[in-house]
Amino acid sequence: MTRLAAWPLAAALSGVLALGVAPAAGQEVKEPAASATPSAAPAAPAATRNGREIYARFREGLADPSCGPETSERWQRHFAAAPKRLAARDDDALPLFGYVVDALRQANLPTEYALIPFVESGYKPGARSGSGPAGLWQFIALTARNHKIPMRAGYDGRLSPVESTQAAVRYLKTLHGMFAGDWRLAVMAYNAGEYRVFGALKHSGQRAMDADPEKLVGLSGITRAYVRKLHALSCVLDQADDREEWLRALDRPVAILAPRSLPSGATSLDAWARRHDLDPSRIERINPAFAGGRIAAGKHPMQVLAPIASTRPSTARPSTTLPATPGPPVTTLADASDAVVIDPPTATASRDAKVETPSTPASRTHTVQRGDSVWRLAKRYGVSRADLLERNGLSADDTLRPGMVLEIDAPAAAAPAPDALSAMPE
Repeated sequence: MTRLAAWPLAAALSGVLALGVAPAAGQEVKEPAASATPSAAPAAPAATRNGREIYARFREGLADPSCGPETSERWQRHFAAAPKRLAARDDDALPLFGYVVDALRQANLPTEYALIPFVESGYKPGARSGSGPAGLWQFIALTARNHKIPMRAGYDGRLSPVESTQAAVRYLKTLHGMFAGDWRLAVMAYNAGEYRVFGALKHSGQRAMDADPEKLVGLSGITRAYVRKLHALSCVLDQADDREEWLRALDRPVAILAPRSLPSGATSLDAWARRHDLDPSRIERINPAFAGGRIAAGKHPMQVLAPIASTRPSTARPSTTLPATPGPPVTTLADASDAVVIDPPTATASRDAKVETPSTPASRTHTVQRGDSVWRLAKRYGVSRADLLERNGLSADDTLRPGMVLEIDAPAAAAPAPDALSAMPE
C-alpha cells in the first residue's frame, strides 16, 4: 500500500484554497432555527438518493474515461471486487463513495481522485497500517498535522471521514493546480510528494502542461504504478454497467452523508445518535475517530458524518431486488484491518398510507462524454437504440460528440386527475 508523504509547500498553499462542497459532501448541515413569523419553510433535501445517481456522477466527472488496450490488465484483475463492494447492501462503501464524489465534483476536480480511498484503505474509515498511516486517505501523522487535521488524546482526525476528506480535497486541489490540471501528475505527487515530481519533470525535460508521465525519470515504480492502478480501477467501474444484475443492485435508496455538528458538552455518539433517531452503531462505525464512541472535548466544534435529516420523501427509485441475506463481510480492496460494515436501511410501506397525487416524472437526459456510444447509453438507461436515436433526431451513422445533451425518455404523459386516483380499486 502506498503512503502519502508530507510536503509543506502544498500544505501551505492548500490552506488558502476554499473547499466548497455540497451539503451532501462537506458542508455542515444545520437544523433551521424557529421563526417567530410564520412563513413557508424551504423544502428539505431528500435524505437518500438512488445508488445509480452516485455511479452516474462518478462517471460524468472522469477526466480520462477511455479504456483502451493500454489499460493494465494486472490492476484490473486486482480491483475486480470493487463493483461488488459498491453493490453490497451491507457495506458502507457506496454512501462513503458518494460523499467523496460529491466533494470532488463541488471542488471541480476529476473523480479519478475518488478512487484513492479504494486503493489506500478499501474505503474503510478506521483502516490503520502498522507503519503509521490511518483513515480513508491513509495520512501519516506529519502530513495530517501539516494539513491541520486535529490529533489529540481520544481523537484522531485521520479516522474522521469529514476531517480527512476535507484535507485530502484541499491538498488535491492544490496539486491539480500545480501540475496544470493533469490528474496523473497530481496523484503521483500525492503519492511521492510534489518536489519529487517537479524534479522528475525537470530531469526529463518536460513541462506539466504536456508531460508524458510514463517517460518521467527519477520516480519509483510504486509511484508510476499509482496512476496505472487508479486508471485500471476507473475502467473496472466504468465497464461494470455491462452487467444488468449489477445495475439492479445499485438501484436502491442510499443514505446521503454530510457533516453534522455536535453540540458543546456532548460526550457520547450513542446518545447523540439516539436523540436524532439515527442508528448508533452505524454512526460509530463510520466515525471511528471517536474512540469507543466517546466525544473528547476540543478547541473547535466537533463534527460527525451522518445521514442528513429530511422531511421530504426520497426521490430514489425503490429497489426491485430481493433483500440481501446475511453473510460474511465483503473482502476489502486494501490490506487494511477492521472492515467497516453498515446495516442496510430498511423501509416499510403501509397499505393504509394516504395516497397522494403523483407528479409527472422528469424526463431523463444525458450529457455526452468522451467514450460514450449509442449502444452503451441505451444499455445503461434501459432503452432501445432505435428509440434513443429517434428521440434525438439521429441516424445510426451520426457521431456522438462530447457536450451533446440527449433525451433518454419519451415525453411523459400527464398524471391522472385526483378524482380518477380516488376511484381506483385497491
